[in-house]
Amino acid sequence: MITIIAGTNRPDSNALRVAKYYKRRLQEKGQETNLLSLAELPASLIESDLYGSRSEAFAKVQNLVSGSEKFLFVIPEYNGSFPGVLKTFIDACEFPASFYEKKAALVGVSSGRQGNLRGIDHFTGVANHMHLHIMPLKIYLPSVEAELDDNSNLHKEGTVRFTDEQIEKFMAF
Repeated sequence: MITIIAGTNRPDSNALRVAKYYKRRLQEKGQETNLLSLAELPASLIESDLYGSRSEAFAKVQNLVSGSEKFLFVIPEYNGSFPGVLKTFIDACEFPASFYEKKAALVGVSSGRQGNLRGIDHFTGVANHMHLHIMPLKIYLPSVEAELDDNSNLHKEGTVRFTDEQIEKFMAF
């Protein structure tokens, strides 16, 4: 099973819109997928779930993560890196059951010109430490607002072609 993670807790974020696009495309190809928006994390995450104790709300998230074989992270750029809530989420998940020796694909999004290139690089370092195997083909979506149409579909021909290539390679990864 593939779990797509929208890597911010910002409500109705562009990362969530892109994550929903990937979910639709993967399902069209017959892949079992789940979508986890970090906006759905329990508000008590920092107080109750980081250091061994588990809230009932986070236990559901942990079960989803532990049961996943692959992850597709859609990661927005925050201050030249990735959102702190994504790191907090990773830290709250059980180790090694969550990510160890599993596989992931990365998609960077930003309003700026580089599609979160630096944040994806930073996240790759964290993933390497956890033995989460990152697929080499990473997608960077700069000016993400212009990439999405009113129905939250990627619509530029080149972008669709590259994301489809990533999806095909991810399914085989």
